[in-house]
Amino acid sequence: MSLNRALLTGAAGHLGRELRQRLAGRFPILRLSDLAEMAPAGPGEEVVRCDLSDAAAVTELCRGVDAILHFGGRSNEDDWDTILSANIVGAVNLWEAARQAGVKRIVFASSNHVIGLYRRDTRIDHRAPAAPDSRYGLSKAFGEDLAALHAYKHGIKALCIRIGSSFAEPADARQLSTWMSFADLVRMIDVGLEADYVFEIVYGVSDNSASWWDNSNAARLGYRPADSADRFSATLAGKKTEDRLTERTQGGVFASHEFDGDPDALP
Repeated sequence: MSLNRALLTGAAGHLGRELRQRLAGRFPILRLSDLAEMAPAGPGEEVVRCDLSDAAAVTELCRGVDAILHFGGRSNEDDWDTILSANIVGAVNLWEAARQAGVKRIVFASSNHVIGLYRRDTRIDHRAPAAPDSRYGLSKAFGEDLAALHAYKHGIKALCIRIGSSFAEPADARQLSTWMSFADLVRMIDVGLEADYVFEIVYGVSDNSASWWDNSNAARLGYRPADSADRFSATLAGKKTEDRLTERTQGGVFASHEFDGDPDALP
């Protein structure tokens, strides 16, 4: 896909800052957006502070954009008002502005917390029904459905990446299953920008032998992870919490937080 201007939302966040460095020079123009302050624009960059809950501002943000990497919004659990504003209203504003601007593709940073209430002994693929473990996870499930609506009805192709744990290195036993290196994240974004599809869900994970997710859909689209958490297993395999529900669910502490249901009813 030939791109002139790509938009990266959430550019001041954990992954946004990393992607800003790794995507530098990849597009004629990379427009960087966040509600928070960002470093000044470098060569080939545009820096635009924007509140995604402000529909008029988002409309202006998307003008002249060919593709969007949507990493903006709240990236952790929070109260309903915060999640609604940042992740639901913000997503609606972004996709509507993208439709008006004629954007061709959106790569959406979804989350493993869309399916976080699945048990760790349940292996799932991209077709598994959502089982969100939190208000945050629910907002990402909504984002996937929003992406599907605009893909099938309005022609904005969308790759929804259910990101596991993307850090420089995995930090504990759970991340031996969920870790995604920064380099593999960029490889998945390349798939999102270049592959032939309309709407797809994939898992944002490296080549981890302990993964709970069948990521064959990503492989079908051309994703070839080059990294693996396996080399950290000797030092991290025993690094677990003492909470049985946390260790039972794929979402970990997101699932166990505020949990007052029946653990035996988990999918």
